[in-house]
Amino acid sequence: MTATITPLSATGLRAHRDELAALLLAVVDGGSSLGFLAGLDQQGAAAWWDSLVPAVEDGSLALWVSRTGGDGRIDGTVSWYRESKPNGRHRAELRKLMVHPRARGRGAARALLAEAEAAAVRAGVVLLFLDTETGSGAEHVYLSAGWTEAGTIPDYATDPAGRLHPTTFFYKQTRRTDG
Repeated sequence: MTATITPLSATGLRAHRDELAALLLAVVDGGSSLGFLAGLDQQGAAAWWDSLVPAVEDGSLALWVSRTGGDGRIDGTVSWYRESKPNGRHRAELRKLMVHPRARGRGAARALLAEAEAAAVRAGVVLLFLDTETGSGAEHVYLSAGWTEAGTIPDYATDPAGRLHPTTFFYKQTRRTDG
């Protein structure tokens, strides 16, 4: 089934907060840290989504969701933060590409990534960057989508169990910047 990707406004974020919290919990419980540790509960996950509302409202955070099942449930997300410093407004950090374990293998990650990249082009963002756990399945997604590995830092972040892992940084130019 093809993934349906839609942007999520602050109003939509508020309306779907509990569903998004359940998604975050499923992904973290599945072993992806996304910056969180085991023991994250529904209340903590919901509070994290609530903390994003101001950034979505002011436009510094763009957020999309995917739906791949016939039930209409949100099964994936991706976002990017646009740099606010005057010398960096041409770039954005891709964050929190996540797909529910039950929805993996249906193209949601690639569709979310493609939409975030296309939106970057429309917004005048010429450089996207991200980090992901070295050796994770996400690395293959980024490489196959044309992202360039920039380097790896050992012991950068922990997995949900608190074990240190290296992190690989990637970037993608959405258009040539050399004239």
